[in-house]
Amino acid sequence: MYGAVKDRITRELDAIREAGLYKNERVLSTPQDAHVQVGAEAPVLNMCANNYLGLAEHPEVLAAARGSLDRWGYGLASVRFICGTQQIHKQLEAEISKFLGMEDTILYSSCFDANGGLFETLLGAEDAVISDELNHASIIDGVRLCKAQRFRYRNNNMEDLEAKLKEAAGARTRLIATDGVFSMDGIIADLPAICELAEKYDALVMVDDSHAVGFMGKTGRGTPEHHHVMDKIDIITGTLGKALGGASGGYTSGRREIVELLRQRSRPYLFSNTLAPTITVASLAVLEMLTNSTERRDKLEENTKFFRKGITDLGYTVVPGEHPIVPIMLGDAALAGRVSEAMLKKGVYVVGFSYPVVPQGKARIRTQVSAAHSREDLEFAIAKFGEVKAELGI
Repeated sequence: MYGAVKDRITRELDAIREAGLYKNERVLSTPQDAHVQVGAEAPVLNMCANNYLGLAEHPEVLAAARGSLDRWGYGLASVRFICGTQQIHKQLEAEISKFLGMEDTILYSSCFDANGGLFETLLGAEDAVISDELNHASIIDGVRLCKAQRFRYRNNNMEDLEAKLKEAAGARTRLIATDGVFSMDGIIADLPAICELAEKYDALVMVDDSHAVGFMGKTGRGTPEHHHVMDKIDIITGTLGKALGGASGGYTSGRREIVELLRQRSRPYLFSNTLAPTITVASLAVLEMLTNSTERRDKLEENTKFFRKGITDLGYTVVPGEHPIVPIMLGDAALAGRVSEAMLKKGVYVVGFSYPVVPQGKARIRTQVSAAHSREDLEFAIAKFGEVKAELGI
């Protein structure tokens, strides 16, 4: 049987290559940092990681992770409700709740799992979920798993959101789901308007804040703090794998009763091993660092402003904004691939994004700024983008 299946899959892979959409994986031979080594080549400047605060290789984070092995072991070999809950897991949940200003928190193996286990637990056929069209794939998949009525509104379009809320008027519960920051564009969700509509139409608000917690807002509490609506959000999902250390793991924070129900019914939580002790303890160290100082988020903000201006001044088309995700729009997938390869040869690691990661015709280089970047790093990247622009006639 596999012979026919193999032929079909091979044809599909060939078509992906011919369309310029094949995604090669470059292999790093160093830890994640502002500079990385790809294979045996010389180190290059890394401009495409989610390491927003530069904590993936921070000495204090590494020390916390190492110290956890002797005290708490390597892994739990269990799910939480059997024998997989350690004191550190309850402590991390409490610290995340405190940091975000929420009532309670539940840990997951990833934010993908957090979103995958949220909607089917809370919503039934009598309910409705109204989701932004550019929400992360994990929200989309999570919504697909639930039996609620589904409505999709145009990205950050409040008129369309209101129309969908009216369409869902007969639902028992209406839940608005949005990314805090839309990861392909760096666009920040209009949470004040969303919360206003939620109050008007008696709806709940869920925000996936994976690309914001740790550095958005004056003290890094994310898009709700950035928009001054921390007391109006019902559910926040997020990751420990980006600004908060860069490893893995996720969480859902929210109203106490919602989190309690997730502990009882959320399938990715009930059927997945407990978050590893090394990640748990390191994440506690990260939260302590961010609570004590905003130095890193302040530097990231400064770096972002400098890099955005430099790339825009070169004449590239950049999605406007203030987020350290800086998408350089090229349109053509093959061109994005050529730019990526040319930049790597010049010592800058960036990746071309094309369909199905982004819509057809909207290929781009998604650059990401880090607090670990020096001013010299950013000046170097800007100069090399200028050289490639001239060489490729962009």
